[in-house]
Amino acid sequence: MDLTNIVIKEILSVVTIHSPRGRRDTTNNRSCYGLSFTTDGQITYTHNKKTFVSNKHNVVILPKGQTYQIHGDKDGLFPVINFECEGFLCDTITIVPTQNIAAVAKEFEHLKSAFVHRKNRLLIMGFFYNMLYHISNSKSSISNPLSSAIEFIENNFSSEITNETLAKACHLNEEYFRKQFKKVYGISPKQYIIDTRLNIAKQMLSEGILKINTISEKCGFSNPYHFCRLFKEKIGTTPSEYMKQNKIYKL
Repeated sequence: MDLTNIVIKEILSVVTIHSPRGRRDTTNNRSCYGLSFTTDGQITYTHNKKTFVSNKHNVVILPKGQTYQIHGDKDGLFPVINFECEGFLCDTITIVPTQNIAAVAKEFEHLKSAFVHRKNRLLIMGFFYNMLYHISNSKSSISNPLSSAIEFIENNFSSEITNETLAKACHLNEEYFRKQFKKVYGISPKQYIIDTRLNIAKQMLSEGILKINTISEKCGFSNPYHFCRLFKEKIGTTPSEYMKQNKIYKL
């Protein structure tokens, strides 16, 4: 499930439920969607004869309009956000693996406090979207072992970056890393770095604040001549022409 495209219409309740070991319960025709997690307990849900485990490694999305059974496997606290969203989300219980449950729990505490005191709605929504961000980001890291390399490039594009460094960030052999990167992204790590630098340069040129020599340096190119030649080759126009054509003059 892609959580990055969810549009939240309303948060109905923000609660923490104590679920003891041995608990047996049934939820009938759930009235809204729910998001739940735990840092210490464990619950097994049964829906349509399938089982779904909620523990510190999994966030659970509970479907609207569905009936399911609950069994408490291990005593614990289970934060729950009940919400409505635009469009169809899911019609079955969905497990979202996460490696960042501490960050999710921290945002939940902020959300719960803001909701209890009825603070600004934008603030409340912001905390919930932050939770979804941490869940989605962690899920992406699990499903894509190359995500550490992408993050390293995004954070260090102005510095020299080698395949050896990127492979180490992903805990992979360098040769295997290069082959996997080309397989997943369709280009080499070197070309991905160049494309990243050019995209950032395009943004800086559109802003029209910095000189081309400065942009070249900030984007990690060895010299302005190399930057201009590469920009013309890849973008089809010189940096100065691109700046004139795309400069943002007003807010």
